Amino acid sequence: MKIAIYPGSFDPITLGHLNLIKRASNTFDHVIVAIMVNSNKKPLFTFEERLRQVKTVVAKFPNVEVDSFAGLVAEYAKSKSACVVVRGLRAMSDFERECQMALINKKINPDLETFFLAADEKYMYLSSSAVKELARFGASLLDFAPREISDEIHEKVKNEQEVTRHGQRSQ
Repeated sequence: MKIAIYPGSFDPITLGHLNLIKRASNTFDHVIVAIMVNSNKKPLFTFEERLRQVKTVVAKFPNVEVDSFAGLVAEYAKSKSACVVVRGLRAMSDFERECQMALINKKINPDLETFFLAADEKYMYLSSSAVKELARFGASLLDFAPREISDEIHEKVKNEQEVTRHGQRSQ
């Protein structure tokens, strides 16, 4: 059985992420969407919120599971018996960075391959940061984020703006 992992922060998950998950699920026997716990980042959504969001939007894929990890992707992959890391590429700058990470992962776990998927052209420009920025301006997210969570994104951004306006920073 070919097990692939697709790691990311998914803050929030976008239609671009979902497109890659769908394509990976059509390619591999089992895909683990692995939400990274990164204490160096200040995410908009809590880990628990991101976990719930991702589980909600990938529920339609029977061979996809959602998990979390802290630490190195290569070590996590080994612990899950995954032989492939799936990475999406939007631009050449993504390729350079992702290629460096693939080489590091291969050094740590020689059995681990990196499977690069070019982003679908309609998602080439899309990122979680762009989704959050659009939400900050009240734009529709229907072409950018899964329908199931777009209202939640707007609400979270609105709450963050109100907290920031009152001199506090949300965690």
